[in-house]
Amino acid sequence: MEHSTIYHQIENQLVEPQNAVFEQIHAIQQDGERLLHRLNCQLLSPAEFRETLAELIGQPVDESVIVLPPLYTDFGRHISLGKNVFINRGVMLTDLGSIQIDDHVLIGPFAKLLTVNHPVSPAKRRGLLVAPIHLKQNAWIGAGATILPGITIGEHAIVAANATVTKDVPDKAIVAGTPARIIRYIDESED
Repeated sequence: MEHSTIYHQIENQLVEPQNAVFEQIHAIQQDGERLLHRLNCQLLSPAEFRETLAELIGQPVDESVIVLPPLYTDFGRHISLGKNVFINRGVMLTDLGSIQIDDHVLIGPFAKLLTVNHPVSPAKRRGLLVAPIHLKQNAWIGAGATILPGITIGEHAIVAANATVTKDVPDKAIVAGTPARIIRYIDESED
């Protein structure tokens, strides 16, 4: 994923509200609001939807990508979409910390991918801490699942509906619960 200069200013550090980058972040968010409104409130052809989504994320979107509105994001410019990605309705992508979605990923309705956190200290709580999320090839994120900052979901892994993922998920693992735990691994012979 090509990261913006904003990403390089905020990665691996506490970003406090008085930091000048906050103004840049808010300007991009404001522009994104117009595009999100178009995606979520207008009846667009598949090509128009992809063009608007590409403008929102700042990179081309392959014809094979399907995103069902409404789609929510807090930033938009730090999302990378592979090919044959399917994102169901109501998904929230807080992508300031970067979200990479590889080929053939499925994301169920109302899933949340959250790359932004806040410090525990009340005095610093308005600050931001970001960490990237990576959904590797053919991962499947179930309906209502929550993926927390800094998490990688392995190739062919499954995150069960309503799971809360707090640590990396290995390739071919199926995780469920809050916090998510491995319940088993996928057997290659399964249909």
